[in-house]
Amino acid sequence: MNRIASLALCLSILIASCNGDFRSSPVAAPLSDTLPRYVELQHPGWIRSATLYEVNLRQYTPEGTFRAFERELPRLKALGVDILWLMPVQPIGRQNRKGSLGSYYSVRDYYGVNPEFGGMSDFKHLVDAVHQQGMRVIIDWVANHSAWDNPIAKQHPDWYTRNRDGSFQSTPWRDYDDIIDFDYSKPGLRRYMTDAMAWWVRETGIDGYRCDVAAFVPLDFWEGVRKKLDAIRPVFLLAEAADRDLHRRAFDATYSWALWDQLHAVCKAGKPAESLAGGYIAEHVSTWPEDAIRVQFTDNHDKNAWEGAAPANFGKGLHAAIVLTALMDGMPLVYSGQEAGLDRPLQFFEKDLIPWKPDSAAALISRLFALKHAHPALWNGHWGGPMVRIKNNRMGQVLSFVREKGKDKVIVVVNLSDKEADVTLETRFDAGNYTDAFSGMPVSLGEAQHLQLGSWSWKVYTSAP
Repeated sequence: MNRIASLALCLSILIASCNGDFRSSPVAAPLSDTLPRYVELQHPGWIRSATLYEVNLRQYTPEGTFRAFERELPRLKALGVDILWLMPVQPIGRQNRKGSLGSYYSVRDYYGVNPEFGGMSDFKHLVDAVHQQGMRVIIDWVANHSAWDNPIAKQHPDWYTRNRDGSFQSTPWRDYDDIIDFDYSKPGLRRYMTDAMAWWVRETGIDGYRCDVAAFVPLDFWEGVRKKLDAIRPVFLLAEAADRDLHRRAFDATYSWALWDQLHAVCKAGKPAESLAGGYIAEHVSTWPEDAIRVQFTDNHDKNAWEGAAPANFGKGLHAAIVLTALMDGMPLVYSGQEAGLDRPLQFFEKDLIPWKPDSAAALISRLFALKHAHPALWNGHWGGPMVRIKNNRMGQVLSFVREKGKDKVIVVVNLSDKEADVTLETRFDAGNYTDAFSGMPVSLGEAQHLQLGSWSWKVYTSAP
């Protein structure tokens, strides 16, 4: 086509566009009535109502071993735990070790187990014991870096990133001097790490992974891993990250760090409940992809938001936060010792036994997990119902919402302040008969329901049978 003919064609297209005649214009076809799902992966069916529990083996029992931990399985099953996440079980590096025992996250051998915990046969015995209890088990996987003395540092030094002077380097801008960073532009490293992850699923029977600093590793690597693992059997993958894109083809769940921050601000620093609603929930319900599960928690294994809190806040304030993390849209996560009222972070590089003692948090967690199992409205991902706000006259103090799935409905009202609240709920869309989930008493809600809530207290109503 010559230049004059090309100009004529362009002009005819422009004129047609200005006249609203697009029949012969090279524009995109109209959108279909059904948009594709953002989350393309298929979650394993066994996570639909699942709860998650972190296991810090070193600090859990005096022995700190796989076999000793097996004694705790019936108790955790009774608590309502479905998935156990074990912090890294591999041998720990000796070179540049932190403390006397080192960090779990400095991996010296991707195919071995830490002798501090026992042998490989002990680990497999634990996996079998977990499955016999009707629970699942995932292990922490450290793909971003290794220990300095991991043999592959000598066998494949080209698999690591380098400082400007050409030496191995830790994760940039982090105080992780006991580890060295991998270079995922190397195909050999990708094959090695993928094969190792597949080996653990195939040979030990684990049900998936919690992947450390997942956002520091290229997304296409994780997507390839997911395909490889799902070809063995359906797995659950949790990313220690808060990135939307990780959900599309790689991870079932990510962390809700923003919720942790907001709960800390409200329950410990005295910020109004409205800051939680606008600072986290509004973003979650408006922008987060459907079926992208977020893990929710009030504690963490290397810090504790409630350390130093006033006794009133640590008790009831913490418990109010636990109620929210268990009943909001997402998968609840409990950390080792949380059910025993642990009020401090555990040491990371030394023996620091959890002070196990009776605490009311255990009964609360057990009740909340039972509610989650029993009510489809509270289930995870597409199995559960969305959070819909119920307005009230004390929005600065009280957070109220409903979740509904089919004929099942759960209403949650939480006073997130240290003051009593005289509350009126706008329940015109939710009037009807319910059961008080904690007292077991029948409750009839009108179109404008009045409640008297004590400080840091809550009400949970479930649809009557």
